[in-house]
Amino acid sequence: MLRRPDSSASRAAIATGVAATLVVLLTSCGPPAPPTPGPTDAVVDPSPSASPSAPVYAADGTAEDNLPLFAAVTGSVWASDQRASGRAYIDALTAAGFDRAAMQVTQDVTTVGNPVESLMFAVRWGDAECLVGQVGPSTGEPVTVVMPQLAEGRCLVGTTRAIDW
Repeated sequence: MLRRPDSSASRAAIATGVAATLVVLLTSCGPPAPPTPGPTDAVVDPSPSASPSAPVYAADGTAEDNLPLFAAVTGSVWASDQRASGRAYIDALTAAGFDRAAMQVTQDVTTVGNPVESLMFAVRWGDAECLVGQVGPSTGEPVTVVMPQLAEGRCLVGTTRAIDW
């Protein structure tokens, strides 16, 4: 019978090599060492850093240009206790600069007096587009998009509520 030579020494060498390789791999995958502070010639600017600006109304802009403001207004009303009121969205959009005469809104209560599952409102923009918002339990978070206008300059399908306040 043939015997294999005792290979415990070779196994130990392989294990040591594998362990060393793992240590090198694991330490090379960690976060980089923080930079060592040193003297600098940089001048510190005492002026405040530029912060992202809030969206603004662009009367001469496109519907797409005004979508960020439309979305921000929609989000702020949605976050308030007036989230189920169509009037609250129309009033907030008007306060932000949008033309009330170009707006449409659906009913915010059902025929039996319950809050609707989905409330929609829109602003007609020019001759071809509409900014459309949809909120309610059925949508989850507010949805705001730019959509093409429908026939006769309408933005919403079906019966809308008169904006007479």
